[in-house]
Amino acid sequence: MPDPIKVDVWSDIACPWCFIGKRKLEAGVAAFEELNAGPDVEIEFHSFELAPDTPVDFEGSEIDFLSEFKGMPEEQVRGMLANVTAVAEEVGLKYDFDNLQHTRTVKAHQLLHLAKAHGKQIETEERLMKAYFEEGRHVGRDEDLADLAVEVGLDRDEVLKSLAADEYLPAVEADQAQAIAYGIQAVPTFVIDGKYGISGAQAPETFVEVFRKVIDEKAAASS
Repeated sequence: MPDPIKVDVWSDIACPWCFIGKRKLEAGVAAFEELNAGPDVEIEFHSFELAPDTPVDFEGSEIDFLSEFKGMPEEQVRGMLANVTAVAEEVGLKYDFDNLQHTRTVKAHQLLHLAKAHGKQIETEERLMKAYFEEGRHVGRDEDLADLAVEVGLDRDEVLKSLAADEYLPAVEADQAQAIAYGIQAVPTFVIDGKYGISGAQAPETFVEVFRKVIDEKAAASS
């Protein structure tokens, strides 16, 4: 069997475009597989904390955070959130910014590394994003993260122990250092086979095009 095409994704679970980008990547992978065009696609998520200065328990709405904490005009924020909500609906997501609990995500990123060690990173990424954007769940505190981790089959006590010890903080920091080395300044960013970069929530066809380019180049190199 040919080696899989590797997609490394830098994202933050509190990034609305990252959840949309995840859906579009999934659609691109599905379309590529339907073409029987080549090898499997392997996806790995990497940490990129957008707002490390965010309080774990921010008191206020998403509008408050972006207008007061980030200095954006309130009307601009409302328009921006309405736009991203509409785009999310196009890919089947139901964003609820009224009930969203803004928080720092460094602990969520640590959980994702723990989940990767147990082969459950993809489903944990999905669970955290859904909890944050659609369910109004808190994803910044150890206890709340442990509750969500149990839902994807992780051991609650292990999660709590790992988060309390910051066991995977070095892995989070290493991901962010790699992002800097790659010149990544915004998320989502998709690095395909360590060679091609796609920035933003691009159309599924964009991913298919790059996947096909990768296998064509590998075929040419081996001929």
